[in-house]
Amino acid sequence: MIRKESSEGVGYSVIDLNGTRHVFASAVPRCGVTLEEQTHDALRTIEAVIDEESTLGSIVKQAVFLRDIKQLEACRQLMKEFYGAELPATTYVPQPPCDGKLVSVEALGVGRKRGDVEIHRFSERMVIARHSGVDWVHLAHIFPETEADSVYDRSYDVFALSAKGFDARGYDFSQVIRTWLYLGDIVGDEVRADGTQTQRYKELNRARTDFFKGVDFERFLRPLGVDRAVYPASTGIGTSGNDVIISSIALVTDRADVVCVPLENPQQTSAFDYEQRYSPKSPKFARAMVVAADGCATTFISGTASITGSETKHLGDVEAQTRQTLDNIEALIGEANMCRHGLPGLGATLEDLALVRVYIKNHQDYAKTRAICESRLGELPTVYAVADVCRPDLLVEIEGVAFSQRK
Repeated sequence: MIRKESSEGVGYSVIDLNGTRHVFASAVPRCGVTLEEQTHDALRTIEAVIDEESTLGSIVKQAVFLRDIKQLEACRQLMKEFYGAELPATTYVPQPPCDGKLVSVEALGVGRKRGDVEIHRFSERMVIARHSGVDWVHLAHIFPETEADSVYDRSYDVFALSAKGFDARGYDFSQVIRTWLYLGDIVGDEVRADGTQTQRYKELNRARTDFFKGVDFERFLRPLGVDRAVYPASTGIGTSGNDVIISSIALVTDRADVVCVPLENPQQTSAFDYEQRYSPKSPKFARAMVVAADGCATTFISGTASITGSETKHLGDVEAQTRQTLDNIEALIGEANMCRHGLPGLGATLEDLALVRVYIKNHQDYAKTRAICESRLGELPTVYAVADVCRPDLLVEIEGVAFSQRK
């Protein structure tokens, strides 16, 4: 179902799903010194892949990883000049690429194999791809507009602005199936208005919980016999700087055969059931979200780390943590867990991953982490970025997208 290619500096996966071709690509610059030179090299590499797969002009979303947050606006202008009217929904992530480059790029192209694919580009923040009776709404790089300084207020504001962005195009935040939350100094201290000292990530979770109180995700996700809390898949990860950014994907369809099912991991306590010692308002996200139709499944895997139950495992050992993280993903998307969630025959393995991101807390652990990922995952478009994880004792976090077909 998935065809993968990789070489030094570039990797891509091609999936033909329900008559539509999906191309996931990642690229790090192979030449150049300046930001402009490196950015153009990475973009030209991705453009060549997209062109080769007959989906030129089809990139709907991308994430751009930056070593220096001060170069964000310069990079943004380079993107506008390169893409022109075909600019994807773009998130600029202030996380240094592990290979030492100034920039790396991850992109998704959705093109025509047979049938119609419509791409509507409203801005650098919103692009909608319509195919097979489904609207995929990509909303990128929403940052706070409030003048408040607190993590709670600024986090709540990005959720509210995201909801406003979807509403402006006739969609609803309750149709969101996947979010990314990027928070500067994620495990740093935060002092609340009442003088209580807490952690910045805990305040983000408090804002998310309060905003989600008014959002009925279950109304649109239509899970199969789910009698528990329903939340989108999500990654909450650290960045440079000191602010919060959110990006999201919403799914909208009238097709009765399309179902969205949140997955929990049999090896882990659900994040929204964590004890208060981890966060007074627990993180409200599913371990993964499955979109299933026509005997096929697309699984959006949330940020996953070396946690079993609710406890961090393998303290101080990045290799063991990486292996445990991959074991957790394997259990999450495997056939036994899919059956447990009412999706028999749609189980996946690590070989069914089409794209991963690997966030590494300490740059000196890059070589060890990459070696294990490559040995377990094989050829796969992968972004490796230096980023703080939401617990001080977690050294690595991995997310991805998997595709499977009913046996």
